[in-house]
Amino acid sequence: MASKLRIGIGYDIHPLVEGRKLVIGGVEIPYDKGLSGWSDADALTHAVIDALLGAAALGDIGSHFPSGEPEYKDISSLSLLKKTRDKLEESGFKVVNVDATVIAEKPRLGDFISQMRQKLSQTLAVKLDQISVKASTANGLGFVGRGEGIAACAVAMVEESKG
Repeated sequence: MASKLRIGIGYDIHPLVEGRKLVIGGVEIPYDKGLSGWSDADALTHAVIDALLGAAALGDIGSHFPSGEPEYKDISSLSLLKKTRDKLEESGFKVVNVDATVIAEKPRLGDFISQMRQKLSQTLAVKLDQISVKASTANGLGFVGRGEGIAACAVAMVEESKG
C-alpha cells in the first residue's frame, strides 16, 4: 500500500466589531468585540479548514460553506471543521498534523491556547500532539496591529492512502 503526504496552507482575517462574541479556535474569549462574518467568524478554525482542504486539493472553505447560505448563518466553525474532516475521510485522507498561528494585538490569547488545541484536536479526532496553535501580535502594524481585526494562518499535512 502506497502512502502519500500532502501539505496545505490556510489564511483568514476578519474585522472586530461590537455586538458579537469573540470565538477563536472554538473557544469563546472574553472581550468587548467579536469577529464579523457569516458564521461565527472563527479566523483560526477557518484557516485550519482551508489548510486541510488545500492539502487534499478539495477547494476552499467558500466553495464548501458559502457565505450567504442560510444553513451556515452563525454556525460554529467547529461544525464546519467536522464537516471538513468528514470530506477528507470520504476522499481517502487523514489528518497528520496542523500548525497554526493567530495574529491579534488584543486580546492576549496565551491563556486560551491549550483550550484551542483541545477543541481542534477533538473535532478533528486526532491526538493533542498533532495540533499546534501559537499566538502572535502584529507589533502595532496595519489592520491587525491597530486592533481592527484578527488574522490566522495554518499549515496542515494530510496522508492519502491508496491500495
